[in-house]
Amino acid sequence: MTTPSVETRPGLFPEVLAGPKRPLLKWAGGKTQLLGVLRKAAPKEFTRYAEVFFGGGALFWSLALPGSLIADSNPELINFYEVVRDTPHDLLSSAARLPVTKLDYYRIRSLQPEQLPPVERAARFAYLNKTCYNGLYRVNQEGRFNTPFGGRTEAKVLDQADVLAASRLLRQSTLVCGDFTKVLSLLQEGDFVYLDPPYMPLGGYSDFRRYTKEFFSEAHHLRLAAEFGKLRDRGVKALLSNSANEKIRRLYKTHWCVTVMASRHINCNGLGRSKIPELLVANYPLEPQDVLS
Repeated sequence: MTTPSVETRPGLFPEVLAGPKRPLLKWAGGKTQLLGVLRKAAPKEFTRYAEVFFGGGALFWSLALPGSLIADSNPELINFYEVVRDTPHDLLSSAARLPVTKLDYYRIRSLQPEQLPPVERAARFAYLNKTCYNGLYRVNQEGRFNTPFGGRTEAKVLDQADVLAASRLLRQSTLVCGDFTKVLSLLQEGDFVYLDPPYMPLGGYSDFRRYTKEFFSEAHHLRLAAEFGKLRDRGVKALLSNSANEKIRRLYKTHWCVTVMASRHINCNGLGRSKIPELLVANYPLEPQDVLS
């Protein structure tokens, strides 16, 4: 049994399609600005939606499909969404008690998350996300979050209505913490997966790679491309985003590729926030007129 097109799907699940109005987290490389393009690029029929490298999950919240599989290798992120799912009111109360000042930011950042109870750990994670510089999740080689304070003492950590709406949807979804190879092995024929990995830099060093303590290296991109190439034979439809890097183009040259323009948000210089090319890769027919019209 297949689902109808993305455009007609909302009418089927009115009880779960009241998702949050916006993603709960700010996320470097978040896809809110490209939702129109991504929805057009999604296949017309599939049985289950999956999203790997979940991050802020903009496309998941937009589609709001029950039974989805969402995954990420970041244990802090997955703990946060598990707490949103299971104890949203406790999370809201815990986050509301955290003062937003520069001094408090560095005190809270210095806490060891693995030593905190799940709710407090999730509240700390959301607090740092909303009050750090540009919502950039970055860790050092020891795996410790090291993004500096963003300077906004009026920042609102969590919105109650959005958290409660997200909790309702997450209770009808499956959360997985693990490497993308493990997660992709869980997919079945008829599934549709969207992959949004840390991008390969267009040139020079990029903090987008510093997502986990292991980083996301060129070797990871090579391994991901190899796994992506296996999905079509298993009957899994796959859509991937990455930078329009020539290495990425070569890695996915046997698939359908469309270049789209997206704004760069992580840049201390406002002049560096102009639109840059990104690559959409699909293992099913995808043409520019399908997504850019």
